[in-house]
Amino acid sequence: MYVTHLSCFQCGAEYEKQKIHGLCKACGKPLKVHHDLKKVGLSLSPSKLAGREANLWRYKEVLPVEKEENIVSLGEGFTPLFHANNLGKSRNLAKLYIKDEGLNPTASFKARGMTMAVSMAKELGLKKLAVPTAGNAGGALAAYAAKAGMEAHIFMPKDVPLANRLEAESCGAYVTLIDGLITDCARQVMERKDQEGWFDVSTLKEPYRIEGKKTMGYELAEQFNWQLPDVIIYPTGGGTGLVGMWKAFDEMQELGWIGDKRPKMISVQATGCAPMVEIFNTSTTGIEIKNAHTVASGLRVPKAIGDFIMLEILHSSQGCALAVSDTELIAGAKEISRLEGIFAAPEGGATLAALDKLLETNFIKPEETIVLFNTGSGIKYLEAFQ
Repeated sequence: MYVTHLSCFQCGAEYEKQKIHGLCKACGKPLKVHHDLKKVGLSLSPSKLAGREANLWRYKEVLPVEKEENIVSLGEGFTPLFHANNLGKSRNLAKLYIKDEGLNPTASFKARGMTMAVSMAKELGLKKLAVPTAGNAGGALAAYAAKAGMEAHIFMPKDVPLANRLEAESCGAYVTLIDGLITDCARQVMERKDQEGWFDVSTLKEPYRIEGKKTMGYELAEQFNWQLPDVIIYPTGGGTGLVGMWKAFDEMQELGWIGDKRPKMISVQATGCAPMVEIFNTSTTGIEIKNAHTVASGLRVPKAIGDFIMLEILHSSQGCALAVSDTELIAGAKEISRLEGIFAAPEGGATLAALDKLLETNFIKPEETIVLFNTGSGIKYLEAFQ
C-alpha cells in the first residue's frame, strides 16, 4: 500500500517493489521492506486504530499487500497480553506479562508470517510454495496455502511433533519427511525448487514473513498504550520475530507513535542448539551447531541466516542471548500452565527459565516491565510433555 522499495539488510542493494524477490542477488543476505512512513502518518494514527478488527490487518497501512482482495487471512494476530499476576507474585515481580501467541490460527506465531507470505505470493501470481520447517511453520503454510488454493510443499524432520505433520497433511500439503534437521530440509528445497517451480518461503529467504511478524511489536506498543516494556524475552530459532519487532519499533518511532526507548531484547535458546548464544559471546556470525537436539522443536535451528541482524539488535538493545536445558524449559512451560492457565509450548517455557537465570544475575531488575513470549500452544507438543 505504501511500500517504496526493498533493500538488503547487509549491503543495502535496492530492489523494486511488487516483484518476486528471494535473497539479495549481490550478497545472498535477507531483504527488508521499506514504507513511505510520512504518507502512512497522514492516513494512520493510534486513535484511528480504535474500532478496527482485532487482527494484525488492523495495521494494513504498514503492511506490504497493496490489494485487499489478495489478503489471505484466518483471523491471525492481536493475541492477548496477559498480566501474569500469579507468576509475578511467585518471583516478586509486579509487572510480568505473557504475550500468548498460541491463540493464533494453527496455534503458533508462525501464522503471522505465513498470512503475509501467502498473501504476497497471491499478489505476485505465485502458485506453488515450499518451506523447510521444524514444525509449526509447515502447519501454518499448509493452512494458508489451502485457504488461497495454492500448492504447499513441506519438508520436515522425521521426528517432527506429530501434530505438525498431521496438520500439514490434513490441509492438503505435500509433506516430505527428512532424516535430519531443518537445515537438511532446507537443502532439499534448495536443490529441487527451480526444477519443480516452487517459491521458497523459508525464514528470511523471502522478505514478507518478517512483515507479518513485526505486527507483534505494533501490538505490544498498542496494548501498553504506546509505551514499550523494559524487557522482551523471546525464544529464538530463525529469529524472524526478534528482527520483525525491532523493525516495528523503528517504524513507530519514525511515525511519532513512540520515543527512542527500546526494550532489552533477550534471545533464549536450548542448550542442545544455541548458535545465537555462541554468536553473542564471540561476535562471530555464521556458526552452525552440529548434532543439534532439543524437545523444543522450534528452537532446533542449527544456523540462522539472519544471525548478523539479531546480533546487532541484541547489542543495540543492551540485551543478551542465553540457553536453558530441556529439563528447565519443560518445567517452565508446566509452571506457566499451572499458575496462569496457559498451556505453553516448550519454547514459551524457555522464556520463564531464562527469566529466572537473569533475575539471579540481576541482569533484569524486579521493578522492570517484562514480557515473556509464548510462541505456541503446548497442544502441538504432546510428546514433549509425556
